[in-house]
Amino acid sequence: MTGSGGNALGIYVSIPFCRSKCTYCNFASGVYPAADHERYVRRVIEDLVGARAWAAKLGAELPRRVDTVYLGGGTPTLLEPMLLARLFTAMRAEFDVDADAEITMECAPGQLADAMLEEMAAAGVNRVSLGVQSFVDSEAHASGRLHSRAIVEEDLRRLRAAGITNLNVDLIAGLAGQTPASWEKSLNALLGSGVPHASVYMLEVDEDSRLGREVLKGGSRYHADLVPCDDTMARMYERAIELLEEAGLRQYEISNFSRFGLASRHNLRYWQRRPYLGVGLDASSMALHAAVSWNGARGQAKLPNVLRSTTTDDLKEYLAGPTTPETAWLPPERQHEEAWFLGLRMNAGVDVAALTQEFGQEMIEPALQTVERLVNDGLLTFDGERVRLTARGRLIANDVFQEFLEPQVVEARQGA
Repeated sequence: MTGSGGNALGIYVSIPFCRSKCTYCNFASGVYPAADHERYVRRVIEDLVGARAWAAKLGAELPRRVDTVYLGGGTPTLLEPMLLARLFTAMRAEFDVDADAEITMECAPGQLADAMLEEMAAAGVNRVSLGVQSFVDSEAHASGRLHSRAIVEEDLRRLRAAGITNLNVDLIAGLAGQTPASWEKSLNALLGSGVPHASVYMLEVDEDSRLGREVLKGGSRYHADLVPCDDTMARMYERAIELLEEAGLRQYEISNFSRFGLASRHNLRYWQRRPYLGVGLDASSMALHAAVSWNGARGQAKLPNVLRSTTTDDLKEYLAGPTTPETAWLPPERQHEEAWFLGLRMNAGVDVAALTQEFGQEMIEPALQTVERLVNDGLLTFDGERVRLTARGRLIANDVFQEFLEPQVVEARQGA
């Protein structure tokens, strides 16, 4: 429910620098001069220092207490260690970071210098996500990754030796040249690594990546002609669920699996609609209005307005800053839609009683009719308390989510 855990904030810091741009990547990241790194960190610190004043000016509030921090990108470990230290010093000066906060950094295998690893541990980083994507060297290299399986295994050893044992490995089903047999090798290597968390994504084919554009036009650059078909990708994803479950890595969200108690606390706050501050390039924030303003039907608790904002994805513009993020207040109807499509991402599903209390029976009634129809289509289950995606529903989750959007929202997204 919106506002649960509202007394604590999550902070996301975007670090967009890469040593090479992966063919499948559709994020606002790239290969930029090292000379930009210090200027960039200085701008991020300016945003951290001004964040609460910016939110207050808009009538929103950002809690001072922080219980999760996530540095993503890009490859945050490409920064000089002293820049990382400066960033965390500024963050802790502006916010009260819990002693047991989950602090995650994304790392590219083979790009973690000893000095950076030492600084990460000193800064309190206690969770690392490794962008492996494939343990098969030929597949990794074809997609623009610079590592080998041996490098991944050595980085995992070094991280554990430094005391960082809460580790995630990312894999992608559908890379160019991948086959069910080679996918099985990657899955077995992941399980053999002993990591307590895994993220498994199906390749996104869209115009926002070089590989995706080539696939859409039927070309062969970046080995686009070797990308598996959708049915093969789906079978790979289903096989991952099966093998990871058998090994004790339980699926808790469409793409995420963990051992008990080690789900990503930071990512959960996104799906549970709890406040977070995003700083840096193309970073998003979610804050609550300082005063509630809408009283739902039938006497349920008042619903706060929700502010969502996104910073520019243009590095030159961001460095020239300060920039004004794009902001939008979400009315109750949009919050209700988010509650469905974010809640359904999680295996726990959507608690209908909690949603009724939050939004009122009148607002959720059309959604419940949609649920009934999708249950009949085999895409959802409803046990009288929670609505969940079926295995088939997870394969076409975006289509399911679209069913919970108002028609005018669907039209706007399709026209974007």
